[in-house]
Amino acid sequence: MRKGSKLSSQEAKVLSFVPTGEYYYNKGMKAYQRRELKKSLKYLNRAFQLEPIEPMIACQLSIVYTELGEYKRSNDLLHNILEDLDPHMTECHYFLANNYAHLGLFKEAYEQVSTYLDKEEYGEFVEDAEDLLELLELDSDLIVDDLYEHDELIVQQEKARELLESGHFQKAVDTLQGVIRDYPEFWSAYNNLALAYFYLGEVDKASATLEEVLEKNPGNLHALCNTAVFYFYQKRHDELEGLIQGLEKVRPLLHEHRYKLGATFALVGHSKRAYDWLKSLQKIGFEGDASFYYWLSYSAYETGHEDTARNAWKKVLEVNPEKEGLEPWNDQKQADGFENHVTSILKKLQSEYTEEKLFGLFLTSISDNQRAILTHADFCDVEDLSIVEKVYLAQVLNSNGNSSIKVNQEIQNMHQVALHLYGDHHPITSVESGLFLTWFTIAYRGIKERETFKNAKAFAAATEFVWNRLRNEKVTKKQLCDRFDLSTSTLTKYIAVVESYLP
Repeated sequence: MRKGSKLSSQEAKVLSFVPTGEYYYNKGMKAYQRRELKKSLKYLNRAFQLEPIEPMIACQLSIVYTELGEYKRSNDLLHNILEDLDPHMTECHYFLANNYAHLGLFKEAYEQVSTYLDKEEYGEFVEDAEDLLELLELDSDLIVDDLYEHDELIVQQEKARELLESGHFQKAVDTLQGVIRDYPEFWSAYNNLALAYFYLGEVDKASATLEEVLEKNPGNLHALCNTAVFYFYQKRHDELEGLIQGLEKVRPLLHEHRYKLGATFALVGHSKRAYDWLKSLQKIGFEGDASFYYWLSYSAYETGHEDTARNAWKKVLEVNPEKEGLEPWNDQKQADGFENHVTSILKKLQSEYTEEKLFGLFLTSISDNQRAILTHADFCDVEDLSIVEKVYLAQVLNSNGNSSIKVNQEIQNMHQVALHLYGDHHPITSVESGLFLTWFTIAYRGIKERETFKNAKAFAAATEFVWNRLRNEKVTKKQLCDRFDLSTSTLTKYIAVVESYLP
């Protein structure tokens, strides 16, 4: 500046710029509209620091937290608005409902969305709130706290789930039928009952149960997924593909529904879809059970995400160490069947039903873990076994010829029939369990009628024919006759005998 300039004699003025909360709010909104969420979060946080009592800023900040998956932080802000800043800002109830639903807190979500609809008859989010409410009510057991005194219900449902997982299907049926009598709108029980029927080979009852659910509770995702599983096992490929195309369009909000959808896709071989759903749950902190990590590991491995697969398998082994060696990348793995699942066998041996105990004893006889089963602290109390069960156990123990116990020919023949079936149906998964339970039901009734089961091959073929017919599976008499080296007349004769012993 020149010496003597007029400007030098004037007082210098500095125009300072002090950004306000409104300034940062506007910048945050512009970033939000461009979908630059991290930048929007930065500006809105600054705006809220400058104006911490402005509910509009707090609300918009909560929305950005929601979109970033930070549901707890979003909820803290929303509760702060309703409790301290502006209790009349009713849309916060709707935003809370969405957040709680994403967190799997369905009762809280139901309460918040109901509050919003009670307070806002013509609000901006009424239509979306009604859709959310309908979604929450698809499975009324999700909000069971509002509908039932549910402590006993939870106990019974968990008991039924354990029975299903251990292959204890008949007992699961009895338990679930009791739940449905007491809670006729508890759809989860119907869905599990359908699975139990299906694994017992009672396909018509399974289908009728699912149809009842879908008639009374249209769009029930669990029922649709279970139908897909049935189609898969029945090899009804065209019907399965049509249903899968529909399920691919579903975008569930609830964690339970996402898990069910992912597991179903994995089971029917749609690994990419399965991985997308299961991995998205893991990313938001979903703590699944061993089954969740099992399907995540398999779908991850099938889609080339090996690190995820291996980390998920570690979780599987924490809960089920007996699955070591069954990793999806282990080319030498043995298929996972009930015959080598110690816990499942022990539960069958503790059943109230003779046919399940006989099945448990058969599994013990062929298991690689026979010694571990027989010496386990939870092995059944021999004194509580029936005569038939005791004789069969004695013959299992006598299988190495080290006992002087006399062989009972009827029991030995019963065992031979099961071995013939095992030759074509191994490993014994949930589906094959239905065949063996069908056989031991027939066998137990036959023993009481003094049946000798002398022609073991004919009984095996006849049992398989009847079981396939119950499951709507196509198998011809000629196919079975060729496989078991029987005449058609002999097979037809034994089918009649087998049918006479069915319930």
